[in-house]
Amino acid sequence: MKLKVQTLDAKGKGDIDLNDDVFGLEPKADILHRVITWQLEKRRGTARAARERSDVARTGKKFGRQKGGGTARHGDRRAPIFVGGGKAHGPRVRDFNPSLNKKVRALGLKMALSSKAKAGQLVVMEDLAVKEGKTKSLAASLEKLGFGKTALVIDGDMVEASFARAAANLHHINALPAVGANVYDILKHETLVLTRAGVEKLEARFNG
Repeated sequence: MKLKVQTLDAKGKGDIDLNDDVFGLEPKADILHRVITWQLEKRRGTARAARERSDVARTGKKFGRQKGGGTARHGDRRAPIFVGGGKAHGPRVRDFNPSLNKKVRALGLKMALSSKAKAGQLVVMEDLAVKEGKTKSLAASLEKLGFGKTALVIDGDMVEASFARAAANLHHINALPAVGANVYDILKHETLVLTRAGVEKLEARFNG
């Protein structure tokens, strides 16, 4: 698959050959759904469990008479109203760490990249250098390029510093290094923007 390479000045920089094994697959909804579900569940934190009545080490013996003591009719010291008693309906540990085969995860990322390429929502840039790192300058360039309502920009080892600084105040632009590429963020944004370095890193990630 061939795509035109652009610059932030909307000028052409030749073509780039994209690996069909990474950008030319037929996306499958069930694979993408499994990977996104796995990814979002991995984000969830587990609550710290509280000790309930069955967990505290206190006597279970009835400590007072049912009547005539001048106090309420208590059973044992494990009751939640006592200091040191078990908590009523406390938080419990829940497992939010599902497992998903690495091959399925890798396939999901390839399909997410392929879906953007197939839909014509993939843009390849030569680099991301922004003159003086100015937000105003970057916003004008992006308006010419027409990245849509939201765009995810994926660079090589690190996001270009001037671009990261200029895009910090643009809420519709998000930038990641290639190592952070993931299915959820790719599909959540309308346009996927890759640099040459980003393409090389992603292809090497799967071919390595």
